[in-house]
Amino acid sequence: MTTLAAAAVTTATFLGMEFVAWFMHKYVLHGALWFLHRSHHVRHPHRFERNDFFFLFYGSLSMLFIIYGSDAKDWRFWVGVGIAAYGTVYFFVHDVLIHGRLRFWRKSHNTYLRALNMAHKMHHKTTGRDGSEEFGMLWVSKRYFSLAARKPAPINKMRRASSLNS
Repeated sequence: MTTLAAAAVTTATFLGMEFVAWFMHKYVLHGALWFLHRSHHVRHPHRFERNDFFFLFYGSLSMLFIIYGSDAKDWRFWVGVGIAAYGTVYFFVHDVLIHGRLRFWRKSHNTYLRALNMAHKMHHKTTGRDGSEEFGMLWVSKRYFSLAARKPAPINKMRRASSLNS
């Protein structure tokens, strides 16, 4: 497989995973697998959630594609890489930035990331299986971009103190 074809398969898989994530989230997680996903919509004192099992599923799927395509570095390998890349971005944006499960990336001044955060907070307004909106992870509705652009970005306390001392 050429480098260009490998990059195309990886990119198409990464972008396609957004649709897969949206579809699975809306129709499966808020449907038949709500009993696992519910843990993500309610406050709890635990470090892990039942919802974290979905990482194992997608991680295993990615790993299988990579393993079975690694000898020939064929399309399966690059599909696995695309799924893994999407999962990595998902982890940092969703679990680290939005939910603060690791405490090193708290706020963002980036309009896109703030819009994404707002959309996700709207999704979590409902703690039940029905009535949620915004099921995607990287795709954000236009209205949240407008809100994020209008609403001033959070000011870092350290930056504010240094500008007052100047």
